Amino acid sequence: MKRWLSWQNVRDYAYLTVGALLLALSLDLFLVPAHLASGGVSGLAQIVNHYTGWPIGMMSLMFNIPLFVLGWRFLGGARFAARTAVTTVLFSVLVDGLVPFLPPHGLTTDPVLNVLYGGVIGGAGAGLIYRGRGTSGGTDILARILTRWRHIPVSQSYLFSDAMVMALAGVAFGWNQALYAIVTLYISGVVAEAVMEGSRVVRTALIITERPGEVAAGIVHNLGRGVTIMEGRGGYTGRRRTVLYCVVTRSEVAPLKAFVREADAKAFMVIGHAAEALGEGFRSWYDEI
Repeated sequence: MKRWLSWQNVRDYAYLTVGALLLALSLDLFLVPAHLASGGVSGLAQIVNHYTGWPIGMMSLMFNIPLFVLGWRFLGGARFAARTAVTTVLFSVLVDGLVPFLPPHGLTTDPVLNVLYGGVIGGAGAGLIYRGRGTSGGTDILARILTRWRHIPVSQSYLFSDAMVMALAGVAFGWNQALYAIVTLYISGVVAEAVMEGSRVVRTALIITERPGEVAAGIVHNLGRGVTIMEGRGGYTGRRRTVLYCVVTRSEVAPLKAFVREADAKAFMVIGHAAEALGEGFRSWYDEI
């Protein structure tokens, strides 16, 4: 019980709750009124609702049940089930439960505004769910199963499932709405990735210099960052060169370049992106437990 109530779990379930709420608001306020299919299981539920009038949340939950069973079997049993069940049920309940309290025709009739706000709010919700180490069910489960079972890349799995839903949406809502919905999916994906990564994205610097002592000292004293010193050999010249490697935040890139240039104007430096850094000076390993 004590472990379940750890800060990590409380934070994760808070992310899942807020994420499910944002996904439901995106659907009820922007996507459904504008006839924009959201992709995946919820998009399929929208299409069924269009023809039958059955509640979208209830249909989404029903479609998720067989996928949930498959996920239990192939994706980790109880640990997988807890977060996925919470997110799926919350989303389904909120989608149907919020309807009486929201404007019946959404906030705007402008298709561009519906695309932008639906994509941004839905993407933020999805990103929070991923940060909470959960899934929204549906095609998330299917994509992971296909990746493990047939080694199909996740991106291809999403492309296949969403393409099928968009094709059905084109028949149900018209091809203009289907094309708008594709833009919404793209925006949602970009925002979800940004929210999921948050402030964890860092910069890596690889520096080849003939003055390693001065450059390393500048990094340590000016930025307070550690430096790894490696020995390399030029592939063309065959000369031995010293290579420095360090990880910095985005705001530290400019001062890093400034004092590397001062120490050795002939240095060669490559700056790259890293999704996350764990350890001293960055995110603690204990946050990942």
